Amino acid sequence: MLPQQWMQWIWPAAAVAALMLGGYLLMKLFRFEVKHIIERTVKGKVLDPALLKWIDEISGVIRLAVMAVVTILAAFFILRAMGHPAVAGWDFSIIVNWLMAHGLRIVLLLAGAYLASKITNLLVSNIGLLIRPFDESKAAEMERQKRAKTISGILQKFATTAIVGVAVLMLLMELNVNITPILTSVGVIGVALGFGAQQMVGDFISGFFIIFENQMRIGDVAIINGTGGLVEEIHLRTTVLRSLDGTVHVFRNGTINTLSNMTRSFSYYVVDLGVAYKEDTDRVCQVVREVVAGMQAEEKYGHSILEPVDILGVDEFADSAVNIKLRIKTLPIKQWEVGREFRRRIKYRFDKEGIEIPFPHRSIYFGEVSKPFNVNVSNSGEQQPPSTPPGATPQPNG
Repeated sequence: MLPQQWMQWIWPAAAVAALMLGGYLLMKLFRFEVKHIIERTVKGKVLDPALLKWIDEISGVIRLAVMAVVTILAAFFILRAMGHPAVAGWDFSIIVNWLMAHGLRIVLLLAGAYLASKITNLLVSNIGLLIRPFDESKAAEMERQKRAKTISGILQKFATTAIVGVAVLMLLMELNVNITPILTSVGVIGVALGFGAQQMVGDFISGFFIIFENQMRIGDVAIINGTGGLVEEIHLRTTVLRSLDGTVHVFRNGTINTLSNMTRSFSYYVVDLGVAYKEDTDRVCQVVREVVAGMQAEEKYGHSILEPVDILGVDEFADSAVNIKLRIKTLPIKQWEVGREFRRRIKYRFDKEGIEIPFPHRSIYFGEVSKPFNVNVSNSGEQQPPSTPPGATPQPNG
């Protein structure tokens, strides 16, 4: 028969073994069984990498939780066996009962919050399915994707913050912490911020209307208060631009006075094409149409050019050139790529066709040699050649 002091450890040891076994089974379930069930459900199709990553993350969290519980219990057993005074007065059965009641609820609460956060982010990331494009064109699809990316980023942050806040409050309740003073303090802080941080409130309201009215989205090229760049981030309080040289500009939404979106729905690349006065403008326009049509026929640029070139006509008689204004309609943010290639090809074609692109000339003279000849004018008004050429030694008369 076992000694009496060892009998009291049988139930705790069995409880610990049950916890370890349950944790191991949960890990096996999420790491292997769930994956196999999903694979059978989709009938051999390739699983989404994001879903596989999500399953691995959940199994990793469960594994860490089991390891933490086992470590705590093992430390308790070791200290108790060594007779350490820190745990001498602890009743292990009470600890196990607390773990089986409150501890289990805490674990389920944390796991539920984690799952809710992942599921919410997964649903929000697919919010683009609820946004319908205004037509079947590729430009409309790009607009839908940019708007979905902007809205999903904001909603993910809101959902994560709300889930974490609720989970923390429920966790404090499980630990027998009175949350009433906390809620009261949060309310007082909110009122104080409402009065003292009016500027921040204005930024949040402006950010809400920027997103709600679809003024700009992540991935647009915009000019804000005279500064242009690619929109990298849109928050309720701030908007982040990155300029062409890599500089990051951060604007408070409440301070945005002027906003120019250069990539809304579609874009135009506008060209002022100058040719010499002697050139036939109709022939020049025909060459331009041929160049753009050739770009549209290619796979690399054809999907970016939405319509044939729009030649607006002769726009200006400049000092040394006739300026023909034209524009090319492209997908959003593709206008610069198309425009640079158009300029390269039009220069090559003009050289081939003998069409002159005028440019200013300047003559510069240096030194004594640049002085004008001395011209004698006779009484009859006729110009006479200079008496002494420049640089020659004058000879005496006679």
